[in-house]
Amino acid sequence: ATATQTVVDQAIRGHKWRSGRSALNNIIPASTGAAIAIGKVIPELSGKLTGMAFRVPTIDGSVVDLTLRLEGKGASKDEIEKLFKDAANGKYKEVFGFEDNLLVSSDI
Repeated sequence: ATATQTVVDQAIRGHKWRSGRSALNNIIPASTGAAIAIGKVIPELSGKLTGMAFRVPTIDGSVVDLTLRLEGKGASKDEIEKLFKDAANGKYKEVFGFEDNLLVSSDI
């Protein structure tokens, strides 16, 4: 839960009625600045990403649901995974990680 979330359902003023739902037992859709932040860190991706967020009752962690539209010959799933793994272990090591083990949110 975040500092602005409630632990029990309650009325919230304005149009953000979902924010008034209990953080302990709901997955709550929210906004995120992740796509903008990625564009600032990786300028080549600026303006090419959109983001979505879900407030989930977990200690920490973040998930990116990435959908690619490739031009030209395209790439295989294995080629794309290798690209991200190499970036996560190299140039972008401090920015993001890549994990293909079967994890749950508290493992992150």
